[in-house]
This record gives sequence, C-alpha cells and structure tokens, in this order.
Amino acid sequence: MTGHERFSSDGNPQGELPIGRRVARWRVRRRMSQQVFADRLGKSKSWVDKVERGVRALDRMSVIHEVAGVLRIDSAVLLGGDTPARSAAVPLVADVDDARAALTRYAVFAPDGVDRPAPPVAEVGRQVRHAWLTYQHAGYPQVLRLLPRLLDVTRRLPADDPARRSALRVQAYRIAASSLVKLGDVEGAWLAANRAVAMAGDDPVLAATAVVSLGEVLRAAGRGRLAVATTLAAAHRIAPAVPGQGPPEALAVGGSLLLQAALAAAGRSDPRGVAELVGQATEIAVRLGDGDDHHQLAFGPTVVALARVAAAVELGEPAEAVRGHEQVTREPHWQRLPPEHRAAYLLDMARAYLDLGDLAGAGRMLVEADRTAPTEVRCRPVGRTLLARIARDGPAVAGVTRLAMLIGLTP
Repeated sequence: MTGHERFSSDGNPQGELPIGRRVARWRVRRRMSQQVFADRLGKSKSWVDKVERGVRALDRMSVIHEVAGVLRIDSAVLLGGDTPARSAAVPLVADVDDARAALTRYAVFAPDGVDRPAPPVAEVGRQVRHAWLTYQHAGYPQVLRLLPRLLDVTRRLPADDPARRSALRVQAYRIAASSLVKLGDVEGAWLAANRAVAMAGDDPVLAATAVVSLGEVLRAAGRGRLAVATTLAAAHRIAPAVPGQGPPEALAVGGSLLLQAALAAAGRSDPRGVAELVGQATEIAVRLGDGDDHHQLAFGPTVVALARVAAAVELGEPAEAVRGHEQVTREPHWQRLPPEHRAAYLLDMARAYLDLGDLAGAGRMLVEADRTAPTEVRCRPVGRTLLARIARDGPAVAGVTRLAMLIGLTP
C-alpha cells in the first residue's frame, strides 16, 4: 500500500470492495446460500444479509476470523488482500541502526574519505531539500536510507562559505533528530539534536532552530523540566528588542520554541505555564499569519491551535481537546500543513478519544491518520500501540480492524 492511496469512508482503499461484498462473493464461490452460511456461523439469515449489504459493520476481529473459517479463506482476504501486506509496517530497526552509525562517524577518523572531492554546495542543498520534503510527507523509511549519505556529504562541504555550510549541516542533523525521535530512538535523536546545536556556530537563529528539535527530543525522553528551560533560553536569546518586530524567520523560530516549551509544560501538568506560553506564541502567530514555512517549522495560527489541542490531551483534558479539534480542522490552512504534522496530531486526538472512552472516535482518528500519512500509524511505536489497543478493545470502525490485520497486530 502506498502513501498516495486514497480511502473510502469505510477505511478501504478506493476501488476495493467493502468487506461485506467480499463475504458475499466468497459465499457464492463456496456455493452456500445465505441460510446455509448463517447456520454454519450460528447467526440469522438477516444478520448475513445485513453484513453483505453493508448495513451491519463487520468490525470485530474474532467474528472476521469466524467468517473466514466458514468460507475456508485467510482473514486477510476479507480485509482486502490475498496475504497480509505487512512489509510496510515492519519496524525499521536496521535502517535506524544505519542512521545511528552515521551519526557516530567523525571525519577525523575516516582517512578513506580525505581524498574525496568536496560535494558541490548546490547539490547538497538539493539533497537536503529533498530529505525535508520526504520527512514532511512522513517517508521515514526513505529518510533513514538517505541519512547516512546526507550526513556524509554535509560533513565534507567546503569551508569557503561557512554560513551556508553550517546551515546545511544543521538541517541534516535536524532531519535525523526528528526522524529518529518519531521512530522511538530517543538516544540517537538526542545525539543528532545536540550535533545540530553545535554545528550552528555563532548564528543564534540557526542554533535556535536546532533547539526546536532538541526540545522535541527532550520531551520524548521525559525531560520536561530541561525541555522548558532549554527552549525558553533559546527563545529569549533571539527575542527582538521590540516584541513582534523582528524578521519573520526569527519570529517563527521563537514562536516554535514557545510551543515546545508549552508542550513540555503540559507534560509536567502545568496548565498555568501552558496558557502563558501558548498565549505568547499566539501573539507572534497572529502577526505572521499562516502560509510560510520558515525553517521547515510551518509556524502560524493553525499550528498554535494544534499545539493548544495537543497540550490539552497531555493535561488530561480530552473534552477540551475534542472541542478544539472540531474548530481547528475547519480552518482552511489545516489541509495545507505537511501530512506528517497532520497525522501526528491525529494520533494525539486518538488518545483524547480513548481518554473519553470513545473507541469509535479514536478509531476514526487513527484511520484518518493512516489516510493522511500511513507510516505515522504503521511504523511509529505510538501509532502501533494505539492501533493495537483500539483493535483489541473494539468494536471500532472497520478500517481499524483492517489496519490491525495489515500490520500483524491482530488481537
């Protein structure tokens, strides 16, 4: 299944038959009437008819296994394939290890690369832009495969343009940090984020962009207090003398740092701190507006609204999160945000619905996240954990059951 595949309202890729229609086709192939099929299942003929017409949802894995057994087929066939398409969901252990190995290489210890020509700066810039775009579309397997070479070429950049060299190096390490933290390698992500800060040199705004990534890593590591202190220190360092009057690029970075601090404060159960920090970020966002992607941060009013919802989830206020969600997803800029950002946010919303005891709502959020960026659900530990829990505790929307089968997380 590709990241470009679109889904119908029941969670199935467009062009595929709904599960009820597949049941009907296989029943006919096995030359069973609805009554005979119902008798073998221990169900009523009316139940079978409603399932086949799509009036009744077939969304419990135990029932799907039972139906498949009577039809003498694999459950995966009913869910949309001849065999479970699990390859897209295999944890990327080897690729993560390769990326970590690339992070621990130092040019001074690599004499075999001394005589290699320095790569053209323009070509390296193109590679970095490609890696960012791939990350923003949640192409984590592809990014991990790109990282070893990307880190190598940025290390070998010529010294005749130090500012450009620092900028490209910082971006490469930020991509590494963001990708690794997504996939649960907090130690590797911490190393990458620290390298990004170190590579920024004396450029405070460039260093602050790296601290945005560092703040995310510190939060993932459970170091909320340190995340707040680090991100606020960077935000204060680049704050303009007149509030809101600095260059847009610097304002966007400062606002992003405030949001990282707010999310860290939420993780520490500090609602007052969250309100203050989100309020400050809102003032900056209103001045900047939506639409620009300064330093690949997408900072603006919509991103601030998403962070406010995510903070409510962390603070244990799921009802408030749902109210905010219903409002922010109606904003025009919501659909223009990178797929990675939207899908990660939808996983937060799945948690909110779970906290409310609404498994169907959580399932809808998960299916929507998978439609937006499949690897957020299928490759990220948090996505797989949510999927396993929702599929186990169902009933849920049919798409959740299908996803659980596709990636081998059947109860």
